[in-house]
Amino acid sequence: MALENDTQAPDFELPNQFGEHIRLSDFRHKKPVALVFFPLAFSSTCTSELCELRDNLALFADKSIELIGISVDSKATLRAFAEKEGYEFNLLADFWPHGSVAKEYGVFLEQKGFANRASFLIDTNGIIRASFITAPGQPRSIADYRAALAELAPVTA
Repeated sequence: MALENDTQAPDFELPNQFGEHIRLSDFRHKKPVALVFFPLAFSSTCTSELCELRDNLALFADKSIELIGISVDSKATLRAFAEKEGYEFNLLADFWPHGSVAKEYGVFLEQKGFANRASFLIDTNGIIRASFITAPGQPRSIADYRAALAELAPVTA
């Protein structure tokens, strides 16, 4: 079962597409985070979803929200995916132990070996303020992100 809103987001550290280690807690008290779990790089639905996010980065930038994609792909695969599609946000490799972060968030599909399409909006205190998951095979919409972003309190200095 996926983590619920108003609960502490589990901390994690994963490599991005460049091999740099990204830790969720590094954003605490600095900026909110949008975690976007997606099944697999280069699949048609995942590509179209992430391209829509790429084309709407201002939604996140305008609220100083760090957009982070996560899949079970390797960092090399994620780098090729980001380069091909022009993604200028972090893509994290939940590769090994396989799907461990997706499991912590309750969105790993054991029978398929990858994460469901799930998004978590986490505030500057590390609390999940909004989340949404679509049925397998169903893309998330920008309208879903707009509604979830509205749930985040503004960043305070």
